[in-house]
Amino acid sequence: MSVPAINRRALDKLSSLECDAVIFDLEDSVSPEKKAEARENLRAFFAVSPLPGKERIIRINALSSNFGADDLALVAELEPDAVLLPKVDEPQDVSDVSDRLAEADAPEDLRIWAMIETPRGILNAAAIAEAGRTAGSRLDCFVVGLNDLRKETGVLPQPGRPYLVPWLMQVILAVSAYGLEAIDSVFNDFRNAGEFEAECGQGVAMGFAGKMLIHPNQIEAANRHFGPAEAAIAEAQAIIAAFAAPDAATLNVVNLGGRMVERLHLVQAERLIHKARLIEQRSSGTAAAPRTEV
Repeated sequence: MSVPAINRRALDKLSSLECDAVIFDLEDSVSPEKKAEARENLRAFFAVSPLPGKERIIRINALSSNFGADDLALVAELEPDAVLLPKVDEPQDVSDVSDRLAEADAPEDLRIWAMIETPRGILNAAAIAEAGRTAGSRLDCFVVGLNDLRKETGVLPQPGRPYLVPWLMQVILAVSAYGLEAIDSVFNDFRNAGEFEAECGQGVAMGFAGKMLIHPNQIEAANRHFGPAEAAIAEAQAIIAAFAAPDAATLNVVNLGGRMVERLHLVQAERLIHKARLIEQRSSGTAAAPRTEV
């Protein structure tokens, strides 16, 4: 859920929302003359609102702007779960922030998320992801930004995103190759529930881990699509139980109801059950969600 840091009313409602993570936006949704006020809002909010069970991410302005340095200093002060970098074009954009956080003695578990929202960002997605696996890098997640990408390329918004699918899959390939995750772009027309549902289903089918949201009305549908279904949970539990049987200890393939299941499916099943438990914990507010689970 993305929330403008300037909007105090929206900030006050966050504890009641069933989202997995909150992106506190200091960038596009905050006008230049309101940047300082938005930072003060976050300073006050973080002092009294821990948001148990939700990841907290602060989206800063670019370091090259007049506001980026102050934003990053605030991140080092408040120590959210992650900082979201806008318009990441190349690996250096991530390493620069990693270096500055290290210089500020920020905790190692303060991670970096990268907005991939420019033609150069798409073209360099694999290089950015690869650099994120180097020592000292904090990169965990890509967030696709289609509004800026459409603006720079001239691609028109259309149902099904036909001309954007190749670029979206390029992002998925990059994060899959280097052990990161990717969050699908916002859907702007929050009153169009049907098309939003369709886009959530498309994002799941592509392999996205979640969707960036701009309105509370979108939360329920996103949770339903990106969260594990009851049937999937039951199947995962059956796979785990099958491989836990004593006679399966040395087997790489087991027969599950007439279907051959490999150990790679066991890994997938364990991940799904872990995700289901995280969602349950988030809903109850008993534990904070780990990195990149959105």
